[in-house]
Amino acid sequence: MSDAIPFARLIKVEFRKMINTRAGLWLLIVTAGLTSVAMLITSIVSITQDVEFSFDLYLRTCAYTSGILLPVLGIILVTQEWGQRTGMVTFTLEPRRARVVAAKLVTGVLLAWLVVLLAFAVAAIANVISALARGTSANWEVSWQFVLAFLFTQTFAMLFGFAIAALLLNTPGAIVLFFVATFILPIILTTVSLVAWRQFADIQPWLDFTVPQGHLLLDEMDGKVWGQLVTTTLIWVVLPVTLGVMRITRAEVK
Repeated sequence: MSDAIPFARLIKVEFRKMINTRAGLWLLIVTAGLTSVAMLITSIVSITQDVEFSFDLYLRTCAYTSGILLPVLGIILVTQEWGQRTGMVTFTLEPRRARVVAAKLVTGVLLAWLVVLLAFAVAAIANVISALARGTSANWEVSWQFVLAFLFTQTFAMLFGFAIAALLLNTPGAIVLFFVATFILPIILTTVSLVAWRQFADIQPWLDFTVPQGHLLLDEMDGKVWGQLVTTTLIWVVLPVTLGVMRITRAEVK
């Protein structure tokens, strides 16, 4: 019996898959590009209007742009084994599918953290350029609470995409579900609470992850909001990942 493949090697392989596939590579490029464009626009506004923007504001802009595409990276990380028919090779080399899924999960988290580092770098450059153009000193004001919140929301975004992809094992379906849950569902829930059932406003934050995460980014947390954050994370990440791993370990690979 051959020795087990080292877990670090599995992670390295998953990284290479993301970079070597056109979809993964282009998504990384687009993520970096959109973040840079957002910083450019913010800098232009700061320079032309002679308004001082803090480093905190640049990071918040990065958080919004990168948070849209990170889940798609998480989706591709999982579904590429089925969409590109590489699953048979992968699971032949490493029959223990749970290890492969764990390697993908770790890879996704590391990718999210790399995007956060990229956001810090791009935001810092934009902040310096804006300050030099206006002839003032750069404003580096940012709270450690926001830095941690930024790291959490970006990691959540990646894991959310990973979770629904593991559950569906279908790229188009997972992408559609992501956009529905992120952009359409909050509108529907808000409409219900405003029009049909006003008491639902108290229930919505326990179902809609965008509500407690918004409070987290604004540093408006208390015991109740922390409970909502934990609950929505369990609903949208932990539960689907658990069910998805069970499905992957039992799914027929063709």
